[in-house]
Amino acid sequence: MSLIDGAAADVPEALSRALRVLDGRTLTILTGAGVSTDSGIPDYRGKGAPVRRPMTAEQFLGRDEARRRYWVGSHLGWRRFASAEPNAGHRAIAALEEHGIATGVITQNVDGLHVRAGSRRVVELHGTMRRVFCTRCGQVFDRRDLSSRVESDNPWLVTTHELPLGPDGDVTPETTEGFVVPDCSVCAGTLKPDVVFFGEYIPSEKFREAEQLVLGSDALVIAGSSLVVNSGIRLLERARRRRIPIVIINRGQTRADARATVKIDGGTSEALTALLEGLAPTGHRELASSLER
Repeated sequence: MSLIDGAAADVPEALSRALRVLDGRTLTILTGAGVSTDSGIPDYRGKGAPVRRPMTAEQFLGRDEARRRYWVGSHLGWRRFASAEPNAGHRAIAALEEHGIATGVITQNVDGLHVRAGSRRVVELHGTMRRVFCTRCGQVFDRRDLSSRVESDNPWLVTTHELPLGPDGDVTPETTEGFVVPDCSVCAGTLKPDVVFFGEYIPSEKFREAEQLVLGSDALVIAGSSLVVNSGIRLLERARRRRIPIVIINRGQTRADARATVKIDGGTSEALTALLEGLAPTGHRELASSLER
């Protein structure tokens, strides 16, 4: 028996309603930073999150000092960011896809944890920290290789204590003095991480890919996003125009709570695992339970 069949007296009422409206439907899942907090990566706007002033693309490309500041902070945070492990929420999404319930996942995150969790169709709206590319010749580099170059060129770059990690895998460096900024090993051009900076537009082909996922599904689940970023609202509106159910899972308010069919105010790992348990074929409860461990 699944949770939807009436054996869910201990399930919060909002979750029960979500299970009922999603039952028998295919889902597209849109995730934000809140999905990765249980992996040790902080979010942008959650309770206790510090006020951040993200670097713009114009600053990064136009000022040597801005690039130096970016690469120092990004390098110091990279090892911890890259070592983060997928949590139960990531694994639940991958399992929903494996069961044919989720058609894919659209993420605003750049941490690559959906891919590592086993999701096969992942649209990374804002890019990924796994890659770096040259703005002059287009050569692409693996971030791990670049990290080794940075360490070789800046052997002095160590910290005596752990600095607070930011949502994009960076830290606020204590100093940038003497840092050798990495450049393209092919043409000596400017290297840029393969992510959408503040002030940049999401590539149109990437948004179309995300849009097609929403248009090809019977429901939209939004997890761990406050929906402040316009890309999330645009995708939500695509779902609203089709009059398909929209379920929002987030701790605290989002920009679109009033537009949701169901709003679950809670943790994404717990809620996504419960959705898997309730929506997956009978006999798969053990799988859902294992994701929580």
